[in-house]
Amino acid sequence: MASSSRLHITCAFLLIGVLLLGDGQKGMEAVIACPQYCLEVDYVTCPSSGAQKLPAKCNCCMAPKGCTLHLSDGTQQTCS
Repeated sequence: MASSSRLHITCAFLLIGVLLLGDGQKGMEAVIACPQYCLEVDYVTCPSSGAQKLPAKCNCCMAPKGCTLHLSDGTQQTCS
């Protein structure tokens, strides 16, 4: 009988621990991995800065959303 009540108590503690740990995760955001490569970017433009040429960023992970990377080969990449 004693081992049966120990099992119930252990299960109850595990359940409480799972509930508490799960509750602490609510406000956490997902971590997004940033790719470790650099494009050949000449400059960046963003809607908030109009036509102003901003300093180059390696890739869209490092540039604000909605901005456009102007690459050295003349192509563009819009960051979403």
